[in-house]
Amino acid sequence: MAAEIHPKPLTRKPVLLNKVEGSQDVVNMAVIVPKEDGVISVSEDRTVRVWMKRDSGQYWPSVYHSMPAPCSCMSFNPETRRLSVGLDNGTISEFILAEDYNKMNPTRTYSAHQSRVTMVLFILEMEWMLSTGQDKLFTWHCSETGERLGNYRTTACASCLQFDVETRHVFVGDHSGQVTILKLEQDNCSLITTFKGHTAGVTALCWDPVQRLLFSGSSDHSIIIWDIGGRKGTALELQGHHDKIQSISYAHHSRQLISCSADGGIVVWNMDVERQETPEWLDSDSCQKCDQPFFWNFKQMWDCKKIGLRQHHCRKCGKAVCGKCSSKRSTIPLLGFEFEVRVCDSCYESITDEQRAPTATFHNSKHNIAHVHFDPTRIWLLTSGTDKVIKLWDMTPVVS
Repeated sequence: MAAEIHPKPLTRKPVLLNKVEGSQDVVNMAVIVPKEDGVISVSEDRTVRVWMKRDSGQYWPSVYHSMPAPCSCMSFNPETRRLSVGLDNGTISEFILAEDYNKMNPTRTYSAHQSRVTMVLFILEMEWMLSTGQDKLFTWHCSETGERLGNYRTTACASCLQFDVETRHVFVGDHSGQVTILKLEQDNCSLITTFKGHTAGVTALCWDPVQRLLFSGSSDHSIIIWDIGGRKGTALELQGHHDKIQSISYAHHSRQLISCSADGGIVVWNMDVERQETPEWLDSDSCQKCDQPFFWNFKQMWDCKKIGLRQHHCRKCGKAVCGKCSSKRSTIPLLGFEFEVRVCDSCYESITDEQRAPTATFHNSKHNIAHVHFDPTRIWLLTSGTDKVIKLWDMTPVVS
């Protein structure tokens, strides 16, 4: 009888291809140049650099351009070779790169903000320049005339930005932990709704226009998946980092989410599984398992002549429980918990080994990541860091 063969699952283990060094300060953002062995970076050292791979296998600057202020962010459109650079002084400088990427010609400067630009996006379909800043403003300009079309004031410093071309919806994340959704027209915008799920500032946003999912990363170490187009209002939580989320990117062809944190952690999440919404924590004055009073329930403590207990919550069912009734820890990957979390004893017994199987892989980039960019055509990942280093990774699936 022939032996049954079980194919091993495909995973993405980043393989370091190259390291680009030479910046004098934090590399705030960098992108891979499509169809070229090149990288464009902007740095706190006030430089814009275009790095091209030489015959030696190393990347050397073909363009080294000094700006009047530290470069905080950038947006590059490969079709038009238009490079938009946000600066610490609130302006956005626009350039057109030469076909051989050996020269960049300035075209326009936008007076977009009163303080540091935190994110900039050029939208070719509308000829719009979108941006957010530490001045609590989201602004948009006409890229053909340079004229400001409008702005919207957010509740806190705006930190990240995404745009859906089909519906003209703008997603703005801010330091209060809120995501604001705006409907953008040529010269006005309207507030659609706001999402509040993070306990700290939103640091990264990623939009999937196919499944209409919005991913938000935060300083609270978590990622929330907001279902914008399907089950509206559904929010799935992912817990797999030990530090604040710096940047996230979505690989459409493999349905995998790539997230990076400040401590250099890279997590690759399998989004091709049926995940469950994290339950809400229930309120109770006593343990919902053994009925022992919590320490603020003075009446029940007096009636029972018992000392009140500390309240905890089961991450699987959301019930309020005491420490004795929630003495176990378990991973619950389908609820987003890749690390062990507190669960009540009955939920612990109900979780099978199959349900504990991880839905993410964890990797150490060995540098402090500030931003990540994914190139789906070559399946490369680029990470730029506060350690002044840029790293290129091969993310091709391999048999584990």
